[in-house]
Amino acid sequence: MTSTVFITGATSGFGEACARRFAQAGWSLVLTGRREERLNALCAELSKETLVHGLVLDVRDRKAMEQAIAGLPPEFDKLTGLINNAGLALGADPAPKCDLDDWDTMVDTNIKGLMYSTRLLLPRLIAHGRGASILNVGSVAGDYPYPGSHVYGGTKAFVKQFSLSLRCDLQGTGVRVTNIEPGLCESEFSLVRFGGDQARYDATYAGAEPLQPQDIAETIFWVLNQPPHVNINSLELMPVSQAWSGFSIHRK
Repeated sequence: MTSTVFITGATSGFGEACARRFAQAGWSLVLTGRREERLNALCAELSKETLVHGLVLDVRDRKAMEQAIAGLPPEFDKLTGLINNAGLALGADPAPKCDLDDWDTMVDTNIKGLMYSTRLLLPRLIAHGRGASILNVGSVAGDYPYPGSHVYGGTKAFVKQFSLSLRCDLQGTGVRVTNIEPGLCESEFSLVRFGGDQARYDATYAGAEPLQPQDIAETIFWVLNQPPHVNINSLELMPVSQAWSGFSIHRK
């Protein structure tokens, strides 16, 4: 039986890299994205390798998610995997300078969007049973604070705790849950965070040899292809160039 994976936020970054990696291995794909032109182009390209179904929607839109998932074609009825990748950070200024609209968007996307896709697809994953997987894309920001992470880090801390609790609730179903926590990775994610500031984006990665989306996709592919009795609870990865700093101390 062909394996099928549902990937949110597939039009760039980790999501697009995952779509390409799983298509290469012959998995059927359900791909979501807000940017119709990009999603259609990706689906057209990958459909030459495997079965692909695209859903143009925003994971924050609960009704759109409900309708799209309820209307999935029969060949995508039973899922092997869900990759909750859709997410974003907006801004890196200190909390007193931030826009509440940006905070709302991060909460709605990183928390509510992940909740919607997970809950709506759980029956299909449970129907698959043993070997099915939920892969939530968290971040090292969910473990380690840094200036400007505030709400973004808080949403990723939610992803971590939600993943652990979901494991408890799914015990006995055969469905596995993993939270993957990347560190510095070069992708469009940072360009969005910096409001399209290319110079700031370039400076973030200059000389750092950061992780690439393909590195994350390869890791996710490995997780979902473990023997069905193995669950990777959490997996943190950083480029070799990245480590931890000492505590910050404000002195008068």
